[in-house]
Amino acid sequence: MHIGGEWVAAASGQTVEVITPTDRNQVIASTPRAGAEDADRAVRAAREAFPAWAALPATERQRALLRVADDLEANIDHLATLTALDTGNAIRTQARPEATNLVACFRYFAGVSTEVKGTVLPAGEGQLHYTRRQPLGVVAGILPWNSPLMIAGFKVPGALAAGNTMVLKAAEDAPLTILELARICAEHLPPGVLNVVTGYGAEIGDALVQHRGVDKVSFTGSTAVGLQVAAKAGARLAHSSLELGGKSPCIVDADSCTDEVIEQVLLASRFARQSQSCTTGSRLFLHEQIHDEFLDKLVARTKQLVVGDPREEASDIGCIINAKQWDRVQGYIDDGLAQDGVEVAYDGRPALQVGPPGFYHAPMILTQVSNDWRIAREEIFGPVLSVIPWSEVDDAVAMANDSHYGLAAFVFSQNLDRALGMAHRIDSGWVQVNQGGGQVVGQSYGGMKNSGIGRELSLEGMLEGFTQIKQVNVKLG
Repeated sequence: MHIGGEWVAAASGQTVEVITPTDRNQVIASTPRAGAEDADRAVRAAREAFPAWAALPATERQRALLRVADDLEANIDHLATLTALDTGNAIRTQARPEATNLVACFRYFAGVSTEVKGTVLPAGEGQLHYTRRQPLGVVAGILPWNSPLMIAGFKVPGALAAGNTMVLKAAEDAPLTILELARICAEHLPPGVLNVVTGYGAEIGDALVQHRGVDKVSFTGSTAVGLQVAAKAGARLAHSSLELGGKSPCIVDADSCTDEVIEQVLLASRFARQSQSCTTGSRLFLHEQIHDEFLDKLVARTKQLVVGDPREEASDIGCIINAKQWDRVQGYIDDGLAQDGVEVAYDGRPALQVGPPGFYHAPMILTQVSNDWRIAREEIFGPVLSVIPWSEVDDAVAMANDSHYGLAAFVFSQNLDRALGMAHRIDSGWVQVNQGGGQVVGQSYGGMKNSGIGRELSLEGMLEGFTQIKQVNVKLG
């Protein structure tokens, strides 16, 4: 682990074996199994580094982040290869874009670092009233395993640009790229500004959430764990932001049965990420006028996707992260197939050319699904698409909103008024119209309802999430 500018083992000496998703029998690394003592050491290092880092002119922090960005860019291929091995994300469709996006995040937040500004209030003669935006202090960032580098980009540069120091907890299933991030950052940041710890969430993660030296917890992960994080951080009135799960609706109107929309819906399905994404458009609402035709086209296109070794450029889809998650996905499929009236539009499992010892899983498309089934209500985090027919806009919007999640949504209609009308009525923090992606650095990202609180990846997210306002009133002579 990287604490206070040094590479250290866990205080206990214990380690956690890291197994690549491409081969359940291959241990590719051992990382420290950190606990409460290690959390204390990392927080102490961040606390000691905070005053000097916060006191720097914003332009100094800006230059440091830009140097990090340049170094990260020079290491994109290395980081992408390691991501593929570490997470199972295919190198062409996912791993390389994640590494590239990390560079963009550092450059963006370096660029807006001088926007941490206060305001002067019109208080009248003899008074000077102004505000200062100040960093919170020590931020604990807790990362998921699905896209570690991308999510680190949402948290680290924004927190550092605002003048905070950090303790970053890497996911135990995919810690290697985050340790590489620490190595690269260490060349350009003072010791203790960015510390990276490894180990289990229930041990080191929990210790950070409850540590009184942590001023802010930024968590990305499941809603179930997020509820615990919020409760424990809130018990000591620590700041927190949570980016949690999703069960995102993807609505296709009757005028949108085109090849271009097929490609965008396929992108929204996140099949290329094994659908291990919180923004997966896993509930596909097809207008009944085009239901069969659209589904036939979607299945034909899905059949062309190559499930294979994530390190190979030819692979569109890589691996599920581990055995537990693979079994979880299979359990949801079994449950869905057991429902009365369900139809299998596509099951790619029999045609798989890869399998054990890797955790490979082909896409699955089920149709005639009811919006109240488990597969349509719970986050599967695997390549299972539930198709639901609709005819009236009000019904489509009502079904889209009939979920305790509210992270992302997708709307496809050639009638822009109709599309925007649906987009504005859907309760999601992130809505894409006529595209399956489209997110860029600088746009606020976060969820509604049980998909989280707070925003990241933007100037607003940095200001709201990583700074606090101090009001200063001065009586002038």
